Amino acid sequence: MRQRGPIKDFALGIYDGPHATPAESHEGPVYLGIPNVTTDGRLDLTDIRHISEHEYPKWVRRAIPQKDDLVFSYEATLHRYALIPDDLRCCLGRRMCLVRPNTNKVYPRFLLYYFLSSKWRAVIESNIVVGATVERIPIAKFPDFEVELPPLDVQRRIADILSAYDDLIENNRRRIDLLEQSARMLYKEWFISLRFPGHEHVKVKAGVPQGWENKLIGDVCQTVGGGTPSTQKQEFWDDGNIIWVTPTDITRNDCLALLDSEKKITEDGLRNSSAKLLPPDTILMTSRASIGFFAMMDKEASTNQGFISIIPNESVLKMYMLHNLIFRVEEIRSNAGGTTFKEITKTRFRAMTITIPPKHLLEQFEENVYAILQQTRILKKQIKGLQQARDLLLPRLMNGETPV
Repeated sequence: MRQRGPIKDFALGIYDGPHATPAESHEGPVYLGIPNVTTDGRLDLTDIRHISEHEYPKWVRRAIPQKDDLVFSYEATLHRYALIPDDLRCCLGRRMCLVRPNTNKVYPRFLLYYFLSSKWRAVIESNIVVGATVERIPIAKFPDFEVELPPLDVQRRIADILSAYDDLIENNRRRIDLLEQSARMLYKEWFISLRFPGHEHVKVKAGVPQGWENKLIGDVCQTVGGGTPSTQKQEFWDDGNIIWVTPTDITRNDCLALLDSEKKITEDGLRNSSAKLLPPDTILMTSRASIGFFAMMDKEASTNQGFISIIPNESVLKMYMLHNLIFRVEEIRSNAGGTTFKEITKTRFRAMTITIPPKHLLEQFEENVYAILQQTRILKKQIKGLQQARDLLLPRLMNGETPV
């Protein structure tokens, strides 16, 4: 029989974090913020802040996050949930809250999936308060939000079914990460450490092997900007089918293979803006605010003005140039200017130099690393298919339509 009642009846406690931000620290426990919680129920700790050991006790007076606590964002960016693993020492950041499940009544991973369901999303949407600048969940009322849960043994079975999808997704993510690491290691071995095939027979002078050339970036590629169609004209957006990439599409992506964009534009939108249609395998590089993030698509795409898109004059340069730029992100950012936000201009970018190896090395590197990119694309598409299957199954399991 299903149990119905306020969420507080199934929790040992519900706590929000301090309404302040601690001083920066280079080490210490993790300061868990909204960017560290993804929309698909995971913690992303690739980019973290730390809190000092000295300040940590003050930030965990209300609650020390522990294994199987469910953390979520309650203001600004909503509908993000994740479970705390047993090896994470952290504190809640601003606009973050946690639910400590009563494991005698609710299985923590089931509660995570429940919070990710459309059923719970509807509860949240109906209670959102719109403030002066952002939307928020009224935390004082949150404990009284109603949930409807099946018996504990059914919760476990449902969580196990959905976890099987997540395990496959996570396995693919790890494989992608290893593949991309191997590509970067090969670039570093050949073109930074200069242990490329045949290096024993090549003389090196001033750090440049014989036969390699220093050129301006602007001499070896096209650099293309982007644009945004007028948002006042719906005909530029409604039913659009042209991929239109924004920096957020790339910063939220977890690998170099980008499959799609959140927003699309129409043919009219493309014609009536400075956005350009780019060929497949164009190097997309963010150039404004969040500078030096990269992606490649296997189809035509356009971007907004936050990009310098790079099309090498010779296709054999694609993988070499992509990885050359990845290893030079700090240099690229140091060439950015601006007061309100940093931006590297096409003029400044094109004036940077790049060392070009002989064609036979470029061909070998292209062959090896493009094959790696194609493998990551296959895995990324598998992830998308698994996510879609899981998301279709989730409401059916939650509503009891699919027996377990």
